[in-house]
Amino acid sequence: MDRIELIKYKDKYEKAWDRFVLEESINGTFLQTRNFLNYHPTSRFEDNSLMFMKGNNIIAVIPANVLEDEKGKKLFSHMGSTFGGIVLGKSYKKVEETEAILCGLDDYLASNSFSQISLKMTNRLYSEIDSELLDYFLYLHHFEAGCEVGYAVDFSRYSQDISSNFNSSRRRGYKSALKKELIFRQLISDEEISEFYAVLSNNMKKFNTVPLHTLDELLEFKNFRLKQNISFYGVYFQNHMVAGSMVFHFGQKVFHTQYLATNQDMLSLYPSEFLYMKLIETAKEKGFERISFGTATLEHGKILNKSLAQFKEGFGTFEYVNRTYTKKIIDES
Repeated sequence: MDRIELIKYKDKYEKAWDRFVLEESINGTFLQTRNFLNYHPTSRFEDNSLMFMKGNNIIAVIPANVLEDEKGKKLFSHMGSTFGGIVLGKSYKKVEETEAILCGLDDYLASNSFSQISLKMTNRLYSEIDSELLDYFLYLHHFEAGCEVGYAVDFSRYSQDISSNFNSSRRRGYKSALKKELIFRQLISDEEISEFYAVLSNNMKKFNTVPLHTLDELLEFKNFRLKQNISFYGVYFQNHMVAGSMVFHFGQKVFHTQYLATNQDMLSLYPSEFLYMKLIETAKEKGFERISFGTATLEHGKILNKSLAQFKEGFGTFEYVNRTYTKKIIDES
């Protein structure tokens, strides 16, 4: 086998990187492309992305950034993306190459004085081909797995009568919402996105947090960077938005609700039940295989938001697990 070489990403590789992620990998998505990652100002993250080469061919990449503190230098899956980890080539997913990639990564971490690495892997929900061999080699190389639980609907296992999949509480809430004459529609204009962002920000403020993205970034996604991969939806009561969602499209595979927000002062209208129902209908009508409602955990999975988990369970979802693999590097010098 030709020797595998590990190199740091440079801007000159941008097109080759994106082509590999979108066309040649088993688990890459638009979230690992440079087109997506480059929306971040260069000052926000210290990029330390890696490329594994076999001759002139990319066989794997790791979108990554580095953080340094008093405890040492740490390598993270790019913190500007929801997930990423090791993105592996379709032609290089066998034992020999996968083992060589992990060995090369270990050597790189040791020789560059890293104290820790953390890889938030792409869930198989979004992957073209399962990458379980990669999980196995991470285990062999002494990575420890942290987990977050998420919820999704698989339409191949879902009754055609959508509300019949709901539990009694979610059905009751949806029927109550119907009596309120709520209106669901896709958000098109910048003004509508701004209105959604206000609902989102106020919703998150009640839980002492803020959106990961600015309004300007959402508008850039919609109008330029992610035009084919994003959509926005709102629920209205008497011309006022009471709930909304920002959705990422992963091909025709997954309709993923990146943000779900509800006006907490309007819960008596049951806008969340109405929103979930209409998003499920929309995903099904558009031909997606699944719709994902995201995770129900806090602090990187250490705390389960039980009420949120039970709410999402009520729509006939199945559970999936996002894994983050972490390893401390032992200095043997």
